[in-house]
Amino acid sequence: MTDQPKAISGFVDLLRLDDIDLNLFRGWCHAGAPLRAFGGQVAAQALVAAGRTVSPERLVHSLHGYFMRPGDPRRPLVYEVERLRDGRSYATRRVTAIQRGEAMFTLSASFKVPERSQERQRAVPLLPDPELLPDPYADWADAGSDGGDPGNGSGDYWTTTGRLTLDMRVVPRGSATLPDRQAGVEEQFVWLKSASPLPGDDPLLHVCALAYLSDLTLASTAAMHLQLPRAERKGPTTISLASLDHAMWFHRPFRADEWLLFAQRSPSASDGRGLAQGEFYTRDGRLVASVVQEALVRERRH
Repeated sequence: MTDQPKAISGFVDLLRLDDIDLNLFRGWCHAGAPLRAFGGQVAAQALVAAGRTVSPERLVHSLHGYFMRPGDPRRPLVYEVERLRDGRSYATRRVTAIQRGEAMFTLSASFKVPERSQERQRAVPLLPDPELLPDPYADWADAGSDGGDPGNGSGDYWTTTGRLTLDMRVVPRGSATLPDRQAGVEEQFVWLKSASPLPGDDPLLHVCALAYLSDLTLASTAAMHLQLPRAERKGPTTISLASLDHAMWFHRPFRADEWLLFAQRSPSASDGRGLAQGEFYTRDGRLVASVVQEALVRERRH
């Protein structure tokens, strides 16, 4: 075990956990916003903890998580795993992330033995390849550093260490290549992958990496109706974003160190909350995962 977080030099370091005891693990999470642990990393580490209690032949097929309190990136998190069921085909685990004696996140994850069946899927949107899009890290650095997440502005982590862990390319809003948008629906399309190669013989690692990536821009998609150009804003405003819950389903094998298109949409925003949905596609058009998230979305005028 370690009393201090180790330096992050690659994506694998984001998922590192220490074994404390049977069904108990400890990890550190970086900030996603000032003094707030990044929720995607909390969910990913919780999934790592669950996976360590399941036999390797069973693969993750779904997860459901609830964020109850903001985590403190200056303190470690303890992950407690409950082994709810080990059936012939399926296994279920529940993980509680604890900090200073209080539960701040809970995750239910289901694992199963792979099987063959008839397949179908939604077609991938036709969008520019990631190599044709600008690197957003330079824009975040130019905008200033406020500790925020990549979907909500710039931040110290994202403009420094973030470069070592993930690659991202955003399809510009208003691009002529975007599909026609439905009235009342906000959309965002982002290419994502680990910045460094990941071991190819560990499917759990790639799934946990995708759980991390899936929380990067969903909340900002739900708040896009508030993100007006500076010229259109009526006085100084702050948009508060926080993940409330998060669900994922994993459909087909993939690698998280190869480009994945994250096609996102938000069909509703009301009552200080926004709903966002998304699908991950490989470059050859395979739909590998789906995700749904509800986020706290509040606009504060100064």
